[in-house]
Amino acid sequence: MDLTPSPSQAGGAAPAALPIRGADISSLQRAEELGAKYFDENGRQGDALQILQDHGVNAIRLRVWVNPANGCHTAARVAAFARRVKSRGLKLLIDLHYSDTWADPEHQIKPAAWAGHDLSELQKDVYDHTTNVLRRLSAEEGMPDMVQIGNEINPGMALPEGSTRNWDNLAALLKQGYQAVKACSSSIQVMLHIANAGDTSGACKWFDEASSHGARWDITGLSYYSYWHGSLADMTTTVKELILQYGRPVVIVETAYPFTLLENDAELNAIHSASQLTPGYPATPIGQADALRAVVQAARLGGASGFFYWEPTWTAVRGNGWDPTNPASGCQWENQALFDFGGKALPAINEFKA
Repeated sequence: MDLTPSPSQAGGAAPAALPIRGADISSLQRAEELGAKYFDENGRQGDALQILQDHGVNAIRLRVWVNPANGCHTAARVAAFARRVKSRGLKLLIDLHYSDTWADPEHQIKPAAWAGHDLSELQKDVYDHTTNVLRRLSAEEGMPDMVQIGNEINPGMALPEGSTRNWDNLAALLKQGYQAVKACSSSIQVMLHIANAGDTSGACKWFDEASSHGARWDITGLSYYSYWHGSLADMTTTVKELILQYGRPVVIVETAYPFTLLENDAELNAIHSASQLTPGYPATPIGQADALRAVVQAARLGGASGFFYWEPTWTAVRGNGWDPTNPASGCQWENQALFDFGGKALPAINEFKA
């Protein structure tokens, strides 16, 4: 999958179409097991993956945790689901969190099995875990097209040893991840992913450090949530600058927006108040569609190669909650899914075709 920016993209001209129009559906496997049902916009029940593909989705992102408390998102489970994804001809991005739970700018907790390991041991851990995941995927005929070495690793990964306070250490871990991927298949593209695509100077500084310390990557990944990460114009600028500086394709690997501020379970949603919304985009089905369209257009204007909508199928299903250590926890994202509380596809699902 060649995503190398063309000269026109590197100069900031929007490409005619985005090669990657993706969705992170990591929670879908568990949702289906618990009885979740999905319907197209005409009310016809169907396979959520098929509904997404029918509306223009051509790539899927799946997260992998090391040894989660709830047994979900393990290498074995993800590999089984990956086979289903690849059998449909979809591209696949594997998101390695290198943690037993959520890894993000606020949390980069080492797996329990790696606790107490020094840098040398952590390098081996990263290499071995990456290799194990890819071998399982290969065995299930679900080899990915892209692999992330870490998720939203703004502060680093496997903290404290892999902190950005010591870039030599972090780069050593990133190199092991890269080498493990390429040893399994040189055709798999490696992504480094940070959050806050609206912070141009912060993003450029992060990748400057990565580059100067010898970290290697093929695709630059960014998260952009308009209610957290600044203006659309700032995101466009960040995408454009990173392409110009590094000549690598940029993908917005996480974005989403609410279609309502109502709750469908007892868990308070991440976005639950009008004060959190982006001005001009109400929390309505049309507001959600307009917001997604604006994000895609802003990414295209910067020359991005694609986007992934984060968890469009994560509707509120008892047992498929936010906290892997608490089976009673609810979903914090059901009002940002692309299916309403009855499981029916919302207008924003059509933005993948645009």
